[in-house]
Amino acid sequence: MPSSGAVKIIGIFRRWFGRSGRALPAVWAFLAFSLPAPVYLGAAAALAAPASKAALLSKKSGFVSYRAIYDITLENMAEKSDITGLNGRMAYEFSGSRCEGWTTQFRLLTHVDMKEEASRLTDRQSTSFEAADGKEFRFATKNYLDGELTEEVVGTAHRGKNGLEVVLTKPDDGTYKLQKADFPLMQMADIVKAASAGRHFMKMALFDGSGAADNVAETVIIIGNRQKPAADDREIKFMGDFANDPAWPVTVAYFDDAENKDGLPGYRTEFLLYENGITRNLFMDYGDFSIRGKLVRLDILQEKSGAAACKK
Repeated sequence: MPSSGAVKIIGIFRRWFGRSGRALPAVWAFLAFSLPAPVYLGAAAALAAPASKAALLSKKSGFVSYRAIYDITLENMAEKSDITGLNGRMAYEFSGSRCEGWTTQFRLLTHVDMKEEASRLTDRQSTSFEAADGKEFRFATKNYLDGELTEEVVGTAHRGKNGLEVVLTKPDDGTYKLQKADFPLMQMADIVKAASAGRHFMKMALFDGSGAADNVAETVIIIGNRQKPAADDREIKFMGDFANDPAWPVTVAYFDDAENKDGLPGYRTEFLLYENGITRNLFMDYGDFSIRGKLVRLDILQEKSGAAACKK
């Protein structure tokens, strides 16, 4: 039976990379996720490889297909926090096309040290597909604690004129009618569009299949001025042909009135966002503690092109 502290660990990672999650195929094997945390964390230098423009159709064609790996570390913690240490690795893969839709695969593995408890290994795996027309979002998420499956959610959300209909098949069959909301890729596209137009503030309702997949999160988005990377930015060496491209600093605060009656956000995220959809220098603040995700590898993937790819 998981302790109260362990249960909290399971819940705290549910929303980040709302664009987000999966039950992973063999593509993840090279990440060595089966190894203990201290071992796989030391592999970053060996895995590091710059992004290449060779696989790109065009840097200006919109979002690119890519695979990114981030090292996760504990940034800070409050005195009341049950967590005393945390490290891990996150892998994120985004692929597809503007005519067929986009698939996202995500895995977050963390080694967590707790007060007066043994260290725990958490493993979140998620897969989603978002239709190109923005009308359908399929998602599947699994959460493990010390290798034991603690939660599995599978479902499909359909976007209509009057709101969302979410149909779940796991953990149980169920159907929910929810308010109008954007799916993760729609939200990211709107952020890039707003940032390109010089806007700095947005409010959006988001459905990303997080938690029990039965509610919509209200988000407040703050976009900073686009800026070139600093000379001492250590992530740049992994950005390849995008190393000198400017990026927007973005903050997203997530609100859930049912859980946070004081009107404060349940948590917030910060990241640098590129025009092509790539993100880096991730920061996630959960109140009691915060974590940082630093890019250690970026691979640009081949995406489908030409009229044939869009034929039904």
